[in-house]
Amino acid sequence: MNVIVVGCGRVGSQLAYRLSKKGHQVTVVDSVATAFDNLPPDFRGRTVEGEVLAQGVLHRAGIEQADGLAAVSNSDSLNAVVAHLARTAYQVPNVVVRNYDPRWQPLQEAFGLQIISSASWGAQRIEELLYGAEIRAVFSAGNGEVEIYEFTIPDTWQGHTLEELLSEIECIPVALTRAGQAMLPSGDVPLEEYDVIHVSATWAGVEALRRRLYREKEG
Repeated sequence: MNVIVVGCGRVGSQLAYRLSKKGHQVTVVDSVATAFDNLPPDFRGRTVEGEVLAQGVLHRAGIEQADGLAAVSNSDSLNAVVAHLARTAYQVPNVVVRNYDPRWQPLQEAFGLQIISSASWGAQRIEELLYGAEIRAVFSAGNGEVEIYEFTIPDTWQGHTLEELLSEIECIPVALTRAGQAMLPSGDVPLEEYDVIHVSATWAGVEALRRRLYREKEG
């Protein structure tokens, strides 16, 4: 795969290095020559110094042959414009944008871009961990708007159904594992203590599930 990485800070240099180590052709673009010092000594890709929107810079980076572009500079507006240009003017099939400041995320979303926001995702993951490990996130989609969670049925829900547990909550059952054997869950299946349940849920949904699972039945 031929990939252009725009921005050679901590994220861009690590991304470029990881892709290069896996055999991809990588070109890194940055306006500051010293930024390329962030790249490990054994990086085997190309570097292009210049303002990415200046005439000829994307051409020098090989935008016409690019299979993917990652805009990961610390300027959210620049990332949005470069990514939009790569997708609409050059038809680059895989375009990903880093969101640096969550306040700029609506602008990037307005372009319909694939966004990775380390600040938003990181804050949500830390919040989840602070609550403890009763319900664990095992897969995150997007920036954590929807995740797959895993939890174990406590004795207070023995004999109740999955339908009762998830009623009117933004959770979709994915799998039920009992005695080491997984199955597609049915809403009317009686739950047993130590059943392991996986659900797809929003943050609001998993919060409602946590309250119901560990508080309502305690009374």
